[in-house]
Amino acid sequence: MMSITCHNLEFARRGLEFLAYGSSSNASLERISVKDCAKGMLRTVNGGYKGRKLWCCRRDIGPCRVFSTNTPEVLVNGVAARPPPVLDLNHESRSPASLTNLFEVVAEDLQTLNKNLQSIVGAENPVLMSAAEQIFGAGGKRTRPALVFLVSRATAEIIGFRELTKEHRRLAEIIEMIHTASLIHDDVLDESDMRRGKETVHQLYGTRVAVLAGDFMFAQSSWYLANLENLEVIKLISQVIKDFASGEIKQASSLFDCDVQLDEYLLKSYYKTASLIAASTKGAAIFSGVDSEISEQMYQYGKNFGLSFQVVDDILDFTQSAEDLGKPSASDLAKGNLTAPVIFALEKETKLRDIIESEFCESGSLEKAVDIIESCGGIDKARELAKSKAELALENLQCLPLSSFRFSLEEMVKNNLERIR
Repeated sequence: MMSITCHNLEFARRGLEFLAYGSSSNASLERISVKDCAKGMLRTVNGGYKGRKLWCCRRDIGPCRVFSTNTPEVLVNGVAARPPPVLDLNHESRSPASLTNLFEVVAEDLQTLNKNLQSIVGAENPVLMSAAEQIFGAGGKRTRPALVFLVSRATAEIIGFRELTKEHRRLAEIIEMIHTASLIHDDVLDESDMRRGKETVHQLYGTRVAVLAGDFMFAQSSWYLANLENLEVIKLISQVIKDFASGEIKQASSLFDCDVQLDEYLLKSYYKTASLIAASTKGAAIFSGVDSEISEQMYQYGKNFGLSFQVVDDILDFTQSAEDLGKPSASDLAKGNLTAPVIFALEKETKLRDIIESEFCESGSLEKAVDIIESCGGIDKARELAKSKAELALENLQCLPLSSFRFSLEEMVKNNLERIR
C-alpha cells in the first residue's frame, strides 16, 4: 500500500491513483490536486528519483511525504521499471478528474493559444473569420493542443528546459487548425447539421463556404508548418492531411459493408483520428530535442490513445442520448458506417447482417439493429478493445520522468475510459 502524510492530514488506503508511481497500489488525496502538485514539485527524499520515498512539495501546506509500504521497485531515470497497472473496466467508477483539472498544468499555454487562433486564421475574409469563430467557439476542449503542451513540457524536463519554445507553441496552433479544418469537412461529408450542440458551418453558410473555409485552414496551417523549418515535423504533419483523405475514402467505400474486418476499422480510425494525435505528440517531443527512442514512444502513445479515444466515441454513439452527443444517436450506423460494436456483433448475430444490408429500409429496423448490437455483446467487446489500446498508451509513457505533466497524460487515458463505464 501507499500512505501519505501531510502535517496533521492523513490520507491512506483510498481509491484514486495519485503519485502512485513505483507502487502497485493506489492512493487518493482529498485536497491535493494536479494543480496543487503543479505549484510545487515531485522529488525523492534523497533528491532525484532513485530513492523509495517521494515528496510532493507545496508552498501553501508544506511538504507531503509519500512512502510505499511494499517492496521498493527499481526506478531508472525516474521511470518505474514495471508495466502500468491493468485497467479494470468492471471496477467501481473512480470519479476521474475533469479535463479542465487535468489541463490546469498547461492552462496558461491554452489561454495563449485561444488568443492566437483566430488571428492566425487571418482576417482577409469576414465570412472565413465568421466560420472560424463558429467552430473555434463551439465548446471544443482543445484536447489536441493540450496534448502538445503536456508532452512538450514532459519531454523538455528530460533535457532541462524550463520553458516551451516558439516552435512548441506554433505546433499546438497548427494542430488545432488542422483538426478544425477536418471537422468542417467531416460535417459536409456526413451532412451533419449539428456539432457540439451548435449548427455546423455548412448549415449556416452553405456547403460551398464550408468547403472553402476548411481548405483555407488546411492551407494556412501548411504555410505555418513550412515556416517551422523542421523537415521531420513537416513530413510528419503533412502525412496527417493525406491520412484524413485516405480515411474518408476508406469509409465512403465500405458503407453498409458487413464484411469489413476489425483491422480495416482500426486503420480507418488511425487515418481519421489517431494519426493527428500521434503526430502531435511526436512533434512536441522532437521540438524538445529528446532522442528518437523517446519521440517514437510519444508517437505510439498518441496512436494508442487516439485509437482508444475513437473506439470510445463509437461506443457512445450507441449508449448516449442525442442531447449528450450533440447529434442523433446511432447516426454512424444509420449512415452505414460500421464501427467496432457493430463489427463485433456481426460475428455473433447473422440477423444483423440482413438488417444492415437492407440499409434500414423498414420502419424500426435501425432500433432493432441497435438492440441486437447491445444484447449480443458488441458494446462490451468494444469496451475491451478500448481498454487494450489504453493500456498500451500507458506503457508508452513509462519513458518519461515523473511529473505533473506525465500524470495528466496518464489520467487523460483513464478519463477517456471513464466515459464508457
